[in-house]
Amino acid sequence: MATQRFKTTINCANCLRAVTPTLNAEPAISTWQVDTTTPDKVLTVETTLAPAQVAALVQEAGFDARPL
Repeated sequence: MATQRFKTTINCANCLRAVTPTLNAEPAISTWQVDTTTPDKVLTVETTLAPAQVAALVQEAGFDARPL
């Protein structure tokens, strides 16, 4: 598993609720968290997925994610 970090548009508790089902449903993601206190709203993910695949999952949930 690799640790990946992304700049996102996930910026509040409601956003976290919206993205949680999508990220939790992906078996290749072991853990994830979003630091909503930073300006970049950094998503940290432990996964075997490629960064583009993680970004696509976040986009599917309605948010943007760009690898840092």
